Amino acid sequence: MGGEAIKGHLELLLLAALKAGPAHGYAVIQELRLRSGGAFDLPEGTIYPALHRLEGEGLIESEWSDAAGRRRRLYRLTRKGRRALAEKKGSWQRFARGMEAALKGTA
Repeated sequence: MGGEAIKGHLELLLLAALKAGPAHGYAVIQELRLRSGGAFDLPEGTIYPALHRLEGEGLIESEWSDAAGRRRRLYRLTRKGRRALAEKKGSWQRFARGMEAALKGTA
């Protein structure tokens, strides 16, 4: 799926991917790819700047951890991030219902 289709929805996707618990950036990329059946195969150059933006907005927080001899930054949702996820998810669901209704009956 092209980058234009993702615009405006990347934050929601990242927050949703982190809902289950802390994850490092590459794990977030894999989770989105898996959940979407490969539709969202996003490059690191898209994901990491977005994660940093979300952290700057206080929606996620991060800490360094060591795993298998490698330092990784683990990201997790904050309370504010959980609220934002619920709001963004509700907005997306309303949008999707509207789109579905508008497209009914088209070939």
